[in-house]
Amino acid sequence: MRNIKMTYEYDGTNFFGMQRQKKDRTIAGEMEKAIKILLKEEVELINSGRTDRGVHALCQVSNFFTNSKIPLSNFKHALSNILPEDINLKNVEEVPEDFNSRFSAKWRSYIYKLSHNKNIFDRNKVMFTKDEIDCDKLNEILKVLKGKHDFGSFRKADCTAVNGEREIYEIYSYKEKDEVHIYIKANSFLKSMVRIIV
Repeated sequence: MRNIKMTYEYDGTNFFGMQRQKKDRTIAGEMEKAIKILLKEEVELINSGRTDRGVHALCQVSNFFTNSKIPLSNFKHALSNILPEDINLKNVEEVPEDFNSRFSAKWRSYIYKLSHNKNIFDRNKVMFTKDEIDCDKLNEILKVLKGKHDFGSFRKADCTAVNGEREIYEIYSYKEKDEVHIYIKANSFLKSMVRIIV
C-alpha cells in the first residue's frame, strides 16, 4: 500500500468548500473523482484543512492510500490533465505510511484581503469595505487574539468541533498596494473562524 501526498492550489469561487458532499461541487469531490478515473479505484482524501465555500488555497495538502503501481511522474502529468481548470496540482510524492495530512500539519494559515477601492474583477478574492482601514489601529485590535483562547464564539453554529480552544501563533495586518491583508497562523481553525474574526 502506497501513501501519496499531493500539494495543490485552487480557486474556490465555484466550489462549496473542501469536504465532499453528495450534491454540491467540492474540492475533495473533484479530486477523488479525477483520481478514480486515473487509478480505477476509490480513494478517500485526507486533507490538511477544510476550507469553506468560496475560499481559495495557495497551498493545500492531501494524501491518500493506493495499491496502484503508477510512477509518480506519470501520475502528476495524467492527473493534471483530468482535474478541472480551477485546481492546479503542484507536487506529488510518496510518503511513509504514518504520514497524515491532517494530523502531521504543524500549523495552518490564512490571508484575508480587504479593500475600500471596489474592483469588480477582485470580487471573489477581496472583501470590500466602506471606509479605509488603519492598519495600526487594526493591529492593536488583533493582537489580543494571539495565544491560546476559547474561540467558540467565532464559529458557525453547525461547527462539529468538540472543543473551541485554538492557539493563534501570529495575527497581524499589513498594506499591499490598495489592499489590507490580515494574516492569521494557528494550530487549527474552527468552521468559518477566520471569516468571523475579520
